[in-house]
Amino acid sequence: MTGRSGPAVLPSAVRVRLGAVAGLAVLVVAGLGGRYAGDGEPGRVDSRVWSALEDVPSPWRDVARAVDFLGEPRGAAALVILAVAGCLLLRCPRAAVLVVTGAALAVGTTTLLKSLVGRTIHGDDNLAYPSGHTAFLTALALAVALLATGRLGLGRAAGTALVLGAGLAAGAAMGWAQVVLGAHYPTDVLGGWCTALAVIPVTAWLVDRVADARRTGRP
Repeated sequence: MTGRSGPAVLPSAVRVRLGAVAGLAVLVVAGLGGRYAGDGEPGRVDSRVWSALEDVPSPWRDVARAVDFLGEPRGAAALVILAVAGCLLLRCPRAAVLVVTGAALAVGTTTLLKSLVGRTIHGDDNLAYPSGHTAFLTALALAVALLATGRLGLGRAAGTALVLGAGLAAGAAMGWAQVVLGAHYPTDVLGGWCTALAVIPVTAWLVDRVADARRTGRP
C-alpha cells in the first residue's frame, strides 16, 4: 500500500513542531519511568487525583467502562478497522498504514516499557506503567488528525492545534476512564499519552520515507 502515490501523512507544516513534541514526550516517558521503576504504590500526584475522582457517580462509571472497552482487543480492532476503511475510501493508503502501524507500535512500546519499568498496581502481576489503553486511543486520534490536517491543507498553527487537540481529547477520555476504574495510576496515563506522542510522528515520518522511496524506485 505504501507504494502508491499519495499525500504525506506527516505534512511539512507540522513536521518540525510535532518532532519537537515527540522529543519532549520521550523525556517525560523516560523521567516518569525512572521515577516509578519497581514501585507498587501511588505517588503524591496519583493520590491527589484519585482522591478527586473517588466519588464519581455510578452512571459515569458506566461511561468509563464504555470508553475502556475501546482499548480492549475487540473494541480496538473495531476502531482500527473503521479508521482504515475511512482512509481507503478517501484514497489515502499511507494513512491506513499509519493507523495500523502507529497503533501497533504505540501499544507494543507500552508493553515493552511495562516490563522494563516494572511498576505494578493491585498486585505484583499487574504491570501498570505506561497505560497501553491510553497510548492506543491517543495514537489512533493522532493518526486520524494527521490525515485531516493534510486533507484540509491546514497551516502550521491550525494543523498543530488540530493534531495535539485530538490527541489530548482522546488521551484525556481514556485516561479518565482508566483512573476512575482503578486500572491505572494517573501518572501511568500520562506516560501512555506521551508514548503515543513520541511514536506517531516518528512512524508517520517513516511511512512517508518508505512510500516515497518505493514510488521513486530508490532503495
